[in-house]
Amino acid sequence: MREGLVVGWDIGGAHAKACLMVDGRVLDVAQWACPLWQGLEHLEQVLAAAQARWPEMTGAPHALTMTGEMVDLFAHREEGVQRIAALAARRLGQVRCFAGDGGWIDVHEAGAHWAQIASANWLATARHAAQCVDEGVLVDIGSTTTDLIAFRKGRVLARGRSDAGRLATGELVYHGVVRTPLCALGPRIAWRGEPLNVMNEFFATTADVYRLTGELDLAHDLHPAADGGAKDMQGTRRRMARMIGLDARDGTPADWLSMAHAWRAAQVAELGGQLQRVAALHGLSEAAVAVSAGCGDFLVPDVLAHAGRPHRCLPYGTAVARAEPGLAGWAQVCAPCVAVAALYDKEWR
Repeated sequence: MREGLVVGWDIGGAHAKACLMVDGRVLDVAQWACPLWQGLEHLEQVLAAAQARWPEMTGAPHALTMTGEMVDLFAHREEGVQRIAALAARRLGQVRCFAGDGGWIDVHEAGAHWAQIASANWLATARHAAQCVDEGVLVDIGSTTTDLIAFRKGRVLARGRSDAGRLATGELVYHGVVRTPLCALGPRIAWRGEPLNVMNEFFATTADVYRLTGELDLAHDLHPAADGGAKDMQGTRRRMARMIGLDARDGTPADWLSMAHAWRAAQVAELGGQLQRVAALHGLSEAAVAVSAGCGDFLVPDVLAHAGRPHRCLPYGTAVARAEPGLAGWAQVCAPCVAVAALYDKEWR
């Protein structure tokens, strides 16, 4: 084991992310598809892949945060925390769980502190950002959710600490740029200038929108399409057409691109409105800085503009994680695993 090495983990319901860090410096960051709702064997495979990628992590301390306890594989979140923690302990060895205000919990005691460990990854990222920026708001737009977390003078200001509490305040929005069903973005959408009702079926996702607009990095599009079909332009247009009862051949490529931009505008409007709520709730000043993160960070400038918050925007990967150029993009996308590694290195060692 290399001296000063720590591995940070963010175990989600759809992806698992990990960061290899030495003395606060990011050495590597990786993301794997992990459809946890289908079984814990998917997490087993991720842990094996990480050990193969980083053999030097054997014997190293591991810092763990998670959201995967929410998947319907588990009867309740307490069971989810316990089973994920138990698997991490068995496969990784020396593990401590990030429990937010509760500090660092030995993995074998995770069950007793499950409520503080559950879905705390956003708090790790926001706390890390608050150590580097005096006043600001974390805007972390991921594949499935968006976190909008205000901070000031080293303190995370979020009113809610649980998912339910943050859903109430607007600090958690179940909107992402890959897995969100398009019917969740609104009941109507414009087609050739005419608003149509949207079919409330799982025909297409936001990955189809941002694949058409050219903004979604293929490396972040890890899950099957809604129909299990091809992710080429033809398949993408076919899925989008189903949302309004049409076929891809019923429109031109320009028509479908125009519709994609309409879906994009709907998502930006929703996130911008929620950001307005959060900024007002915490009285953020005009000097507040936005810290962007997540695979949907390309939306952040437009979300800020829609919210009427012309913040200076700093990317988490470079401004907070201070990762080298070749790793900054992945640190940006996988911010919580980088954050728990950095916080562990600073607070526990």
